[in-house]
Amino acid sequence: MGVRTWIEGWPAYRQMTTNDPLGRGTAVKSDGSRALAPRTVSADRVVKSVCPFCAVGCGQNIYVGDERVTQIEGDPDSPVSRGRLCPKGSASTQLVTSPSRVQTVRYRRPGGSEWEDLELGTAMDMIADRVIETRRRTWQDTDENGVVLRRTLGFASLGGATLDNEENYLMKKLYTALGAVEIENQARI
Repeated sequence: MGVRTWIEGWPAYRQMTTNDPLGRGTAVKSDGSRALAPRTVSADRVVKSVCPFCAVGCGQNIYVGDERVTQIEGDPDSPVSRGRLCPKGSASTQLVTSPSRVQTVRYRRPGGSEWEDLELGTAMDMIADRVIETRRRTWQDTDENGVVLRRTLGFASLGGATLDNEENYLMKKLYTALGAVEIENQARI
C-alpha cells in the first residue's frame, strides 16, 4: 500500500477533498462500512411481543428469518416504551438464541443427585397430581367453630416481575380458584 493510498483512506482527507465537508456522508464511509447491512435485513417477518424481564411491559419487535429469531429491538409503536429497551431487554436476543438455553423439562427426584429429562406431558401430569393431592389433603372446609373457610394452606404462589400483567392475573385467578390464601407478587411491592 502506497502512502497516497494510505492517506486517501483517511476520512479527514476525504472530508476535505470531496463535497462532504461536514463528514456526514461518503467521506466517512470505508470499504468495511459499505459492506455492512442491518441485522434486520434478513428477516422474513416482524412479530410484536412484550419484553419478558419485568412487569413494565416494554414492546418488542422480534425479527424472524428462516424460522429463527435474528434480532429483537424496541417497538416504536409501544405506548409503554416508545421503542426503547433497557440493557436486559436489549439482550433478550441472547435469551432465546443462546446455545446453552435449556429447552427440555429438567427433573431431579427427591433425594436424587442427578437431573433427568422429562417429556412435557409427563411433567405437567406430575405437577397436576401433586397440586390435587396437596389440595385434597390440606383442604379446610370449616374451622373448629363451624365458620366456613373453604381454603387450603397447603400451597402458595409467589409471582415475579418477569411475568407480565396478564400472566400474573391468570395465576391469581387460578390459585384463588384452587382455594389458596397466600398469593403474592414481588411486582406489587
